[in-house]
Amino acid sequence: MDLHFGDSKPTDEERAAVDGLLGPPESSWEGADRSDADLRWARGGREARDRRDLLLPGLHAINDRIGWISEGALDYLCRRLTVPPAEAYGVATFYAMFSLKPRPATVLHVCTDLACAAAGAPELCAGVEERLGLGSGVSVERSPCLGLCERAPAALAIKAGDPVRTAVSAPATVQDAVLAASSPDSAPEEPPAALAVPQAGQDGLMLLHRVGAVDPSSLDDYRAHGGYTALRRAFELGPAGVIREVTDSGLVGRGGAAFPTGRKWQATASQPDRPHYLVCNADESEPGTFKDRVLMEGDPYALVEAMTIAGYATGAHRGYLYLRGEYPRALRLLEHAVGQARARGLLGDDVLGQGYAFDIEIRRGAGAYICGEETALFNSIEGYRGEPRSKPPFPVEKGLFGKPTVENNVETLVNVLPVLTMGAPAYAKIGTGRSTGPKLFCVSGSVQRPGVYEVPFGATLGDVLTLAGVRDGLRAVLLGGAAGGFVRADELDIPLTFEGTREAGTTLGSGLVMAFDDSVPLPRLLLRIAEFFRDESCGQCVPCRVGTVRQEEALHRIVERTGADAAGDIALLREVGRAMRDASICGLGQTAWNAVESAIDRLGAYE
Repeated sequence: MDLHFGDSKPTDEERAAVDGLLGPPESSWEGADRSDADLRWARGGREARDRRDLLLPGLHAINDRIGWISEGALDYLCRRLTVPPAEAYGVATFYAMFSLKPRPATVLHVCTDLACAAAGAPELCAGVEERLGLGSGVSVERSPCLGLCERAPAALAIKAGDPVRTAVSAPATVQDAVLAASSPDSAPEEPPAALAVPQAGQDGLMLLHRVGAVDPSSLDDYRAHGGYTALRRAFELGPAGVIREVTDSGLVGRGGAAFPTGRKWQATASQPDRPHYLVCNADESEPGTFKDRVLMEGDPYALVEAMTIAGYATGAHRGYLYLRGEYPRALRLLEHAVGQARARGLLGDDVLGQGYAFDIEIRRGAGAYICGEETALFNSIEGYRGEPRSKPPFPVEKGLFGKPTVENNVETLVNVLPVLTMGAPAYAKIGTGRSTGPKLFCVSGSVQRPGVYEVPFGATLGDVLTLAGVRDGLRAVLLGGAAGGFVRADELDIPLTFEGTREAGTTLGSGLVMAFDDSVPLPRLLLRIAEFFRDESCGQCVPCRVGTVRQEEALHRIVERTGADAAGDIALLREVGRAMRDASICGLGQTAWNAVESAIDRLGAYE
């Protein structure tokens, strides 16, 4: 593609897609018809540059309407935002869900990641590709995790148009996946989020107690089940009081890093630079993780309320909810929830008549695992490639748009509600001394009842697998996702706390528990993990960019070798793994070797 403004023109439909987001152009400098005034001076450049953060929504607008992004459409969007075409091209090609080459209006994403691979995804892909074939008007793409692991294997159909239409098939058969792709409107409706919660309706749940009990589209139903009690308490306590409660509760981040939430909020609130921002990280792309999706689909108003509390405590008046692009139903429910809250005075210039202004903007990701890293997420929102930034400065000092920013994931924020309603001392009594409160675990793989489970910190791995009904022949369990580690079937007494898993030489990560029985070919599974990291590396730093490729190559050689010794390649893997862990900029490269290392050392994967 030519990386300067060329002669390519947008079609009327492409122009309408961009104008629908940005409004009509005001001058020929932005793409309007030329006028005499435009020959005398340039207008609108400063305002357009201030809207650079609309580049990703603009790419979504074109891709949603057309199904791909042409040179003419990209040029027009660049003119509207005064973004250099080379930079916009770099952003557009960064995300897996966009295409800069012509493709059919309908794309069928078939998950080939861990849970789906173990559930027959390769056979599903082959069957779908055979049924649809060339000329069917459907592009079949093998996709990383779609966050539907409790219903593996899974497929997501996206049909471009105005409006864009989507359909999910999970658990997918060849016939169901073809129907979803051929006629999204005729595909069966997705089951409610409560089906992903085997504990739904049980007493004692704190984070999941409304899932299945309330209509997720009804604000009145949410309030009838205790909704907005926590926000009212927050206004009684004041910002400093809220931070004190969160700190005293011992709440730590649920995304894997386990940083104390109260300390993060206090550090942001104390910054003199203004404005402050709040970012909710809902881009859960870790293969096997789907708890945030279940919360957003089953209890969306809880997240809206929790974000409002976090914004109030930290002095933020705008919150960004960064939602992964593969969650169309969560998007619809959250857009509805934000709109209803705004209409009822629970968002806007005067929240609950308390004189506090706060609003939420939803931003969609577009298929990039690295954007789960907080600084990469900031770059993505700002309209740049989703590459991590070097630290310091830390986000609490210079985060989104260079301003103090607090970033939390969905589960962390939703935990704030029981902290305020029951009080910090009562919350801190749940779990263990260093890991307080309840924890959500995503259980999938070789179990009878896959889904999201809520247990207090301190429950053992065996306790969670007993709830899920582990099958006979258990060989290994993956904890923490592709960036986590494997444990043996005789290590089920590991306490599921941050300190307990650390002492056991593994990680809790985002709360993933994936069981594998003897039928799963472990070397192929490890190869899939290596392929995932190779694909998802942003390429910014050499240790990760090169190391993930070398790791995949070595695992390919081991898998494809027949009868030869793998010791040389294992030695190479260890050397490459140490280099990635020690020298990579962010957590992707630092953890890309973890699962493979644990499988070699704990499971004897290649013996």
